[in-house]
Amino acid sequence: MIRWIKQALLYGFGLIVAVAAISYVVDYAVFRYRVSAQKNAFGQVTVTVYYASHLKNGNIEYDVQPPQPQPCTNSLYPHMGMQPCWYLNRHHEQRIEISN
Repeated sequence: MIRWIKQALLYGFGLIVAVAAISYVVDYAVFRYRVSAQKNAFGQVTVTVYYASHLKNGNIEYDVQPPQPQPCTNSLYPHMGMQPCWYLNRHHEQRIEISN
């Protein structure tokens, strides 16, 4: 019985890894096709960046930057060093920690 459970868990883990790898390869192939055919491979999302500086007295000072458009990819996973547009739409405020 224990051997069967171990084998089922190992099979399930292998299946999850295989599905993730296949989805990434397919997403990359579709992205490269869109880039080469110039068909809506990139987008832009307006993102607000703010810096959180940790002061010596324990307080945090915030420095808010004006909203700026950030390039993104119309894909499921990040490609070419850019985040996917669906992710930036959900995380349009980005906090950058600065510690002394």
